[in-house]
Amino acid sequence: MHDTSTEPLHVGGLVIEVHPVPGRKSVRVTVERDARIVAAVPPGADREALENLLRTRLPWLYSKVRSREADEENRPRRRFVDGEGFFYMGRSYRLKIVAEASHPVALTQGRLTLRRDCKDTAGDVLVSWYVERGKLWLPRRIGPWAKILDAPPADLIVRPLGYRWGSCTARGALNIHWAVMQLPAVLVDYVLAHELAHMHVPNHSPNFWRTVARALPDYESRREKLEEWGAGVWLPSTPEDSPACSMTGT
Repeated sequence: MHDTSTEPLHVGGLVIEVHPVPGRKSVRVTVERDARIVAAVPPGADREALENLLRTRLPWLYSKVRSREADEENRPRRRFVDGEGFFYMGRSYRLKIVAEASHPVALTQGRLTLRRDCKDTAGDVLVSWYVERGKLWLPRRIGPWAKILDAPPADLIVRPLGYRWGSCTARGALNIHWAVMQLPAVLVDYVLAHELAHMHVPNHSPNFWRTVARALPDYESRREKLEEWGAGVWLPSTPEDSPACSMTGT
């Protein structure tokens, strides 16, 4: 028999993804940063009852979707030209195109430099630079939070995650979006603590937020600031896995 439990629902002209979550007792509806609507539901949830519940939330859903779409339309479109600003650890650095350098991208004397021969693949090499910085910085940063939250050792993987800041896999690995390296450190800490808390509580129940609060009593204000920053971080408009410049000097 065909399993319809994960098929999307169409309510009020909206498409809602349905994700059954083992152990979940209630329905949680979120509008992701790319305007997708996701309903996390208990396994075996009655679809007619779910549809009726979603209808009661349509005004909120319409408003939230419009807000997300507006955020994306207004997202800064940055050019790879001298003087353009790119964030790293919460600070904006002006781009400088240089003729020769050991690496395609580097922070040098307060400027973010891009080697001229990499300009055609600038988005790719800049993503690679953020990834490498994250691989170096994030493992050191996560240690204290793992101790506070009594989280077991976990692999930390820095990679593209679409419009999510992070995720926790079933086997306990943490995926962190390279774009967090554009955020201030206090917001990166929130992302790390959030994902570590998921190693104890897989959902966003009150117990989950109590777990986060053990590490970050001010997590609500950090979450609000992360929402503000999310609309302004740079994301490439080209595929992130296309060929890029060599990371060695020329």
